[in-house]
Amino acid sequence: MEAYNYAFLDEQTKRELRRKTLKAVAIPGYQVPFGSREMPIARGWGTGGLQVTLSVIGPEDTIKVIDQGSDDSVNACNLRELICQMCDVAPTTDSLEASLIQTRHRIPEEKLREDQILIFQVPLPEVLRTVEPSEQETRRMHAERDYSRMWLHLYEDIVKYGEIRISYDYPVMVNGHYLCDPSPIPRFDVPKLHQADNLFLFGAGREKRIYAIPPYTDVTPLQFEDIPFEVEQFDQPCVKCGSTHTYLEESYDAETGAKQYACSDTSYCEKRQRRAAGESVEIGGIWDGTNPAN
Repeated sequence: MEAYNYAFLDEQTKRELRRKTLKAVAIPGYQVPFGSREMPIARGWGTGGLQVTLSVIGPEDTIKVIDQGSDDSVNACNLRELICQMCDVAPTTDSLEASLIQTRHRIPEEKLREDQILIFQVPLPEVLRTVEPSEQETRRMHAERDYSRMWLHLYEDIVKYGEIRISYDYPVMVNGHYLCDPSPIPRFDVPKLHQADNLFLFGAGREKRIYAIPPYTDVTPLQFEDIPFEVEQFDQPCVKCGSTHTYLEESYDAETGAKQYACSDTSYCEKRQRRAAGESVEIGGIWDGTNPAN
């Protein structure tokens, strides 16, 4: 790959991305426009997250790429191979070993450290788009902190269904100021953003926006005093590792057709299975500060 510049992007592009990323970190939740470049993957497949990753990565980094919690999906494998070839960095599937993690729609079950960065691929960064189609008007609403229409949207859900039915893209208030889209992560992952040790970066290539949640920042989901925010609950443990504290995905047994659940984070699930089999495996703590694996 000597014919290509290190990390694929030219140096001027990487400098621009770093400047915009620094501005995003300085103003938590604020969407910073940037000149999104053409990438060797289609828009909508992670071009924003990929550009942010390539602008901050170095030869000493270790990269992990996940798609809906899995290290083995087509999207995750292709992005990981591209990043490793262009940057000469080591790949890993272990969340504890990675210095950079690029993710599509999940936060790893193991709590991340201060020296780690989680980079999101974001399809639609504007959290107010569901209630306001005009970009000019959403900019005004953010500037004036006029989020009444979003509150009304949540209230209408309660009136119609008796509960708020936003399963992903749940609106959160960052640092008490900007209303922010936490990427299409499930509600289960939203509390992990609050006062985290690590940096969260969000890149939207098609919409040309970068935003960030720095370490130790307050992130609170919108909720009413009498109807608090709740995460998903599962009435069965993981069929593979027996976990009862992780986000599970529904599937059906190929032979019996019975409904079953398995961990979305395949790396964490595999670690638990290997430990149960008697192997010595290091498993990190979960986001509430405990380590249920020990």
